[in-house]
Amino acid sequence: MGFRYRARYAAQTLELTGWVENEDDGSVTLEVQGDPEKFLRLFAMIQKSDYIQIAGIRQKDLPPDPWERGFSVKGY
Repeated sequence: MGFRYRARYAAQTLELTGWVENEDDGSVTLEVQGDPEKFLRLFAMIQKSDYIQIAGIRQKDLPPDPWERGFSVKGY
């Protein structure tokens, strides 16, 4: 299972909403919404794989989206 699908599984498990998408430069954009206490657990769950390595995280706080439901994988 790839990064995006592990991210979706982890987010759903932790009851977080948002989306994940591959970028043209090989990086991945992950927008997650919910309890900030769960964010580190999310990244730990995603990285719990021999072939996924998170080399760096850039964080940006965004206003919550009150209409967001679930967690999706973009850019199939």
